[in-house]
Amino acid sequence: MKTVRKAVIPAAGLGTRVLPASKAMPKEMLPIVDKPAIQFIVEEAVRAGITDILIITNRGKSIMEDHFDRAPELEERLLASGKKEVYDEVVNLAHFANITYIRQKETRGLGHAISCAKAFVGDEPFAVLYGDDVILGEDPACGQLIRAYNETGKGVVGVKEVSEEAIQRYSSLKVEPLHDNWFTCTDMIEKPSKDKIMSLYSILGRCVLPPQIFDILAHTAPGAGGEIQLTDAMCELARTESMIAVDFTGKRYDMGNKLGVMQAQVEVALKHPEIGESFRAYLKELAKTL
Repeated sequence: MKTVRKAVIPAAGLGTRVLPASKAMPKEMLPIVDKPAIQFIVEEAVRAGITDILIITNRGKSIMEDHFDRAPELEERLLASGKKEVYDEVVNLAHFANITYIRQKETRGLGHAISCAKAFVGDEPFAVLYGDDVILGEDPACGQLIRAYNETGKGVVGVKEVSEEAIQRYSSLKVEPLHDNWFTCTDMIEKPSKDKIMSLYSILGRCVLPPQIFDILAHTAPGAGGEIQLTDAMCELARTESMIAVDFTGKRYDMGNKLGVMQAQVEVALKHPEIGESFRAYLKELAKTL
């Protein structure tokens, strides 16, 4: 069985939920203190052992390519100013992994976006890290799913329990406990109506898929919202072969949501080695006025 060494990050969404910030800047580049969201996602993949990453973009998102590229003029200025530590951090961005890019020329849904990765993936299993979802924790969520794939050979989805209200905006899975925080998944539905909710477990931002998902996507009809849904393709995989659902450890932030962006900012800032102590003191004083 081939190991998982490739990852796909779909980042072609329009970011309508965080307008006007995303009008000229991709939502994936929204900063969490001093790093853009996409950097946290790439770092997670690399920590999980991924060596090759494909980022799926669209028009106006070349700034992401610039972020993971060299910047000679900036680097020279940093060295001249004696800022070696910052220089090293900036240069290292270009060496995280082998990162390539492809444009999704039409906005036709997540399933269509993933189908654009077929040539990159080939006949290997691969991880998918949704560009909206930053997940922070000691054990990278992507790595937790890869371990489940390595042990079972089945497709894996990262899940969390959500509220009944939230699950109607996400997906609902039919699951049975397997062991620890692993479940067997045999069915799923995207954006279910209240009477079609299977459980309160929903896919949140991560999965590991076998290459046959591309054959399934090729005949997957448009679903919720008139788009080709990755969930619909994984549903076929779950029903025919079953999948593994892992209730991953780590804190997930929805960077396509204004509240999620602010939660990420505050909670990461509190742990930041440079500003954490001062920011905590500021919040304590601010809380007295609320």
